Amino acid sequence: MDFRIFTEPQQGASYSELLRVARATQDAGYDAFFRSDHFLAMGDGTGLPGPTDAWVTLAALGRETERIRLGTLVTSATFRLPGPLAVAVAQADEMSGGRIELGIGAGWFEAEHAALGIPFPPLGQRFEILTEQLEILTGLWATPQGGRFDHRGTHYTITDSPALPRPVQDAPPVVVGGKGKRRTPALAARFASEFNVPFQEPDAVAAQFGRVRDACRAIGRDPAELTYSVAQMLCLGRDDAEIAHRAAAVGRDVAEVRANCLAGTPDEVVDQLGRWSERTGATRFYLQILDLSDLDHVEQFATSVMGQLG
Repeated sequence: MDFRIFTEPQQGASYSELLRVARATQDAGYDAFFRSDHFLAMGDGTGLPGPTDAWVTLAALGRETERIRLGTLVTSATFRLPGPLAVAVAQADEMSGGRIELGIGAGWFEAEHAALGIPFPPLGQRFEILTEQLEILTGLWATPQGGRFDHRGTHYTITDSPALPRPVQDAPPVVVGGKGKRRTPALAARFASEFNVPFQEPDAVAAQFGRVRDACRAIGRDPAELTYSVAQMLCLGRDDAEIAHRAAAVGRDVAEVRANCLAGTPDEVVDQLGRWSERTGATRFYLQILDLSDLDHVEQFATSVMGQLG
């Protein structure tokens, strides 16, 4: 198993706060630091001091960290044109020395689109946009130096692109995820290095992983080429009081958190991870940390849970 810290800064976090969490993530021995790509707080929060841009953040973190992977879970295809997005990801990859990963999806949060004047087409059209963006991004990164890339689609036309700048990696890994039963597995099979299911129970995750494996086999791809991952909120504590305190700090009921998240004492969470791995085959876990001031939470999981798992 490998473990990644996953943050939701649209709920209220400055770059300085994200940097502290990213450095704590690196120091504690995690594999990666990921962040959402949203522009509006969800629920009752104010979102103060306001949103931070995901790719500006990751580029800066690439200069201020040395080892951890950095990425989005996930960028909305509605937010950026594919050509400029390819440039931003490639530049962030160069700035980090080749540690960038791109999680990308169709987008779902209509209110943030309205708040920033971003068009929000119907779901079918958003999937068309996502598909074309994946075709363009992977096509640009696969174009050899000195070559040219062209694309003519329903939503985008690219003509005689030099496909520059080049990322440090041959191509940054692409993470596709979600619970759609047909289009999502097909996109993962075509384009993804990793498939992620966030915030679902194990049987649903196992079924979705099965659909992705079937979609891979249908196009002649080995399903084992993909990494299979899950995202779950973490609520760890040394005892019941600390678990309840951490749940309350993010506005959650402790009984609900225990029922639906990775929650409990270190021994309980170790057992939960074992069951998750056995039932789903997941080998990577994104640990959603909502209280970004609680760096002890990050350190505690590393020492008391990762330590037990070796």
